[in-house]
Order: sequence, then C-alpha cells, then structure tokens
Amino acid sequence: MGKEASINQIDLLFNPGSIALIGASHTEKKLSGAILKNLLRFRGKVYPVNPKYKKIMGLKAYSSLSELPEPVDLTIIIRPAHEILKILKEHERKAKCTIIVSSGFAEIGEYKLQDEIKSIARDTGIRILGPNCMGVYNPYHKLDTFFLSRERLKRLKKGNMAVVSQSGAILSCLFDALGTANIGISKAVNYGNAVDIDESDLYDYFIRDEYSDIVISYIESLSNGRKFVEKAKELSEKKAFLLLKSGKGSSGQAAAYSHTGRLAGRYEVFHSILRQFGIKEAMGFDDLVDTAKAISYQKTSMGNRVLIITNGGGSGVLASDECIRQGLVVAKLPKNKIEKLGKIFPKFYTISNPFDLTAQVKDEDYIASLNELKDDFDGFLIIALTGVLGVTERLGKMMKNLKAGIGKPIVFHIAHGGVSRKLTAILEKAGIPVYPSPERAVKVLKALLT
Repeated sequence: MGKEASINQIDLLFNPGSIALIGASHTEKKLSGAILKNLLRFRGKVYPVNPKYKKIMGLKAYSSLSELPEPVDLTIIIRPAHEILKILKEHERKAKCTIIVSSGFAEIGEYKLQDEIKSIARDTGIRILGPNCMGVYNPYHKLDTFFLSRERLKRLKKGNMAVVSQSGAILSCLFDALGTANIGISKAVNYGNAVDIDESDLYDYFIRDEYSDIVISYIESLSNGRKFVEKAKELSEKKAFLLLKSGKGSSGQAAAYSHTGRLAGRYEVFHSILRQFGIKEAMGFDDLVDTAKAISYQKTSMGNRVLIITNGGGSGVLASDECIRQGLVVAKLPKNKIEKLGKIFPKFYTISNPFDLTAQVKDEDYIASLNELKDDFDGFLIIALTGVLGVTERLGKMMKNLKAGIGKPIVFHIAHGGVSRKLTAILEKAGIPVYPSPERAVKVLKALLT
C-alpha cells in the first residue's frame, strides 16, 4: 500500500462518510450504547450492528457487517477480545478503517492475539486504531466515538489544536483542563495499544491537516523510535508541537508497559534525542496544559531577554529566580530609560528589573512602563496582585489595546483575590494567558521564546 493511500485511510478516522458500530447497544448504561448516542450527532450514515435487535435508538440494526447495504468508511468495534479476529476478517471490501475500543490484548499479556490483529491489518490493508482506546473526536465533522457521555465529559469547542494521547484517561483529563482554559480543538485521538496506527502516523497526518495549527501529544511508550523522531521533528518544524512523555523512572516505565503493552525505554535517552532535534517537551501535566494555553493564544518569538513588571517585590524575586533556572535573562534596564522613567514615576518605585510598582500601583503604571520598555526586551511577565485598590478590571482592557503594538510574548501572573477572576477573563479573552504562580508563568514564557 502506498503512503498516500495510507494517509487517506487515516483521514477516514476523522472524516468518514459512513460508520458501522459493531456491538451496538440500546442502553447508555453500556459503553456501546453511550458511543451510539454520541454518534447520533454525526452528519453521515450510522449503521448499528447487533443480531439481537431490529432497531436501536431509532436506527435500523443489522445482524452483521456483511448485511450492510453498502461498504462503510469506518467501523467501531466494541466486542469481547476473543471475537475481534473473526469480526476483522469480515471487513475486507466492507470497510477501510476501524477503531477497536475493546481491551483485553497486550496490556494484559495477550500478545499473540494482538499480533494476529496486526497481521490482519498488514494482509488486508485495513487501518486499525487501538485496541484499548476511546477513538476520535472531531467537532468540525460532529464525530464523537467516545464511550463517555457528554454529561460526564464536556466536549470541547472548535479550535486549531489537535490532541493526541496514548491514554484515554489522560485525554479525558486534558479535555477538562483545556475546557477550563477556554481552548478549542480541531481533533482529538486516543490510540491505545497502537497495533497499527501509532503516534508517528498521527503526527504525519497532522502535518497536513489544515484545521490543526498546534499539536499536543501525551505518550507512554514507543514501538519505533526512528519513525517517531523523524515525524516528530518534521511536525515541530511546520507547526507548534509539544509533547509529554510519562514513564520517566523504572516504576513509571513498568506502569506504562502494563497499561498498553508497549516498551517505554530509557527516558534519559528519549529526553536527549528531543533536545538534539529541537522538539519541545513538557515536564508534567500542568506544564503541558499551561504551555498549550500559551501557544494557542500567542505566537512564539525569538530571544531570551525578559522584563518583569510587578506590584509585589517577593513575587518579582520568585519570577527572577525561575528565569535563571529556565535560562532566561533578566536584563538590566537601559540607563536612558531609567532616567526617563524616574521622571514619570514616584521615587519609591523600584525602577529596575524586576520593575516594582509597589502596592500603590495604578493600572496606568503597567501600561506606561510597558510602552517605554517594549523595544528593549523579547518577552514580558506582568505580575498583578489584585488585593490592592489600584489594580482594576481596566487593566485587562488597556492590555488588550496595547498587546498588538508590542507584538511579543506577554504572560501574566495573577493570584486569587480581589478582581482576579474578572481581570483574568478579560486578559485571556484578549489572548494574554494568566497563571496562578510566578514560576508557572515564567516556564510558559520560556516556551514562547525560542
């Protein structure tokens, strides 16, 4: 099978015209019933397959794949593991791509069964996602193969970020976190044991996907390290790309292996390779979500000179310490600017870097200092502690107007209290990310400065 044909088949995962659900159930109390209910929103044709029923959720049911009135682009299989081989053999000339939701394969030691599935994929040319996975979500196509109800897992709005996760549980957590951050997505996929389609195939697809400008990925293990590096490097050169690798220690590697049945490998080697090829890595779940929010709001930029503007000296020091750890330069202010700013601001302001506006700050002070220093630095961290009277919601509106004129990464640290919630909402609506600690804000600024 040619490469182009393979890519076109993977497109059927996300943009099928017709779907057959093998093992469909009439009740949402079963996973297959929850999947079918979610598929009712799908714009194309849906064929429930279950010999026990004539009709399921208002749709005509079929006893087997061979009885469908036409071949389908995609099947979703949720039947016991020992039935999967027989079901797959019925797919030839009836379907081009399948999602195997069922578990009970390499993750529990059933390697032979999983290998037989792999052989069928190779011999028939059918592309397989899974087994042991949730499948895909495409809000642009109203496609949702997840077995979690919308009441239990809120679906994300349309956006330009693709989410690729080996783990279904982590994908669910990412949906919650990205939704809280008001981030929309283009597509999401959980690929599980990766008997056929793996992270590298998906990276290859998203390189070409016009809806996806950003890709974030959670991985536990790799089956083909060379292929992974090739595709991850190519993706990172063309789009914003960020990944999180778990299984960093020996116990984590063992857990990853038991989860999906794939070797995790030595993390130190993996980390070194990513650095060598300039592939960005998140160091934890919070780091992945924080950075995903930032790169969805703002473009990355060159440089490492950072200006910290604060109204709390201690917070400024913490931010400065983290800048050092991250390899960012908290550069001194130019002498001519110090003199000019000394004439603008009260003498008790600390006109340095960090630039401390003290508890007597006013909204306008942040804007005035940024206007004077915007050409002297590559990125900006603004700390606004909202317990003081001088910080109001107006700061968010003023920053919105100023942002375009600066054209460089800007991030905020705002602690809880005062007008923090309203101010944060205004800033993030304007595309300026806000974080609850100075350290998290600095780490994100590092990710935005390449």
